[in-house]
Amino acid sequence: MKPETLSINEIFFSVQGESTHAGLPCVFVRLMGCHLRCGYCDTEYAFYEGAKRTIDDIIAEVRRVAPACRLVEVTGGEPLLQPNVHALMSRLADDGYGVLIETSGACDIAACDPRVIRIMDLKSPGSGEVERNVWSNVAYLTPRDEVKFVLTSRADYEWMRGVLTEHDLASKVNAVLVSAAHAQPAGAELPGCTGLSIRDLAEWVLADALPVRVQTQLHKLIWDPQARGV
Repeated sequence: MKPETLSINEIFFSVQGESTHAGLPCVFVRLMGCHLRCGYCDTEYAFYEGAKRTIDDIIAEVRRVAPACRLVEVTGGEPLLQPNVHALMSRLADDGYGVLIETSGACDIAACDPRVIRIMDLKSPGSGEVERNVWSNVAYLTPRDEVKFVLTSRADYEWMRGVLTEHDLASKVNAVLVSAAHAQPAGAELPGCTGLSIRDLAEWVLADALPVRVQTQLHKLIWDPQARGV
């Protein structure tokens, strides 16, 4: 039997920049490939760069880069495009790791191991990919999971506020995360994004007393916003 493989873009040790785990040391396993083209995407390099690696090799690399760290995030790209990601996440959970997956919300999340914390990034109109949201995923969310919105404008905010109410998200998940899109230059395939003021976002949330957590991308405050491997 051939060993199970995944196309991996990079594996690195850094500070968790987002979610309720922000600030914690974490090993990131970034998978190659994505079927979305969000205007604010900051990992366009992961669309095509990478190599196939066995699950045994990936886990060995996780252990090597940070022997004492017990938190792993599987990200992308869109990690759920590769079916073998489920075997990887289950293996990591079996080994005692806390496992997070960041997914776009445009793939079925139902098959994820129940020990995995799913951080589902629902795409706003300003992303250019709002039509790709798989709304049936909402039914699979649990109090362990988190939902994230990246917003580019007041219109995005009002859309998010409507989705929050319509789907009663705050009662379904551990946290609803809202962040202001960072300015992002145009790439080879992406239009880029002018960004949104986090102060404006915070003031809108306060004015409406929304049950959400305003967050930023902590790693972009520590390192260059375009840096890889952080």
